[in-house]
Amino acid sequence: MLGYITLGTNNFDKAAAFYDALLAELGGARMMESDTFVAWSSGGTNGCAVSITKPFDGKSASVGNGVMFALAADSAELVDKVYARAIELGGTSEGEAGPRGDSGFHAGYFRDLDGNKLNVFFMPGTD
Repeated sequence: MLGYITLGTNNFDKAAAFYDALLAELGGARMMESDTFVAWSSGGTNGCAVSITKPFDGKSASVGNGVMFALAADSAELVDKVYARAIELGGTSEGEAGPRGDSGFHAGYFRDLDGNKLNVFFMPGTD
């Protein structure tokens, strides 16, 4: 049901490099781009996409309090790898990768270079 999510950025080139490297870990690649916008998907133009943009109104991008988006991984090991890559790329931890509860849910929480909150997760039986 979700088509895409867009995050504002105040440093377009650094954000694009961060997401190029991070989303490649999940099989993502650029599917659309312009001077002010880049979108990545692992399913071509029909898959859900993650995008960054310079705000249309010309004002500074800001972070939504309580807003987060989650990136699905196909294993707990991939969650650990993507979380570690986010931190390596300059992201900040919001909760180390690991199991949450006893349902098999495995997640890592982090913020990107602009302060947007993300999560990478694996839930058995959802791949």
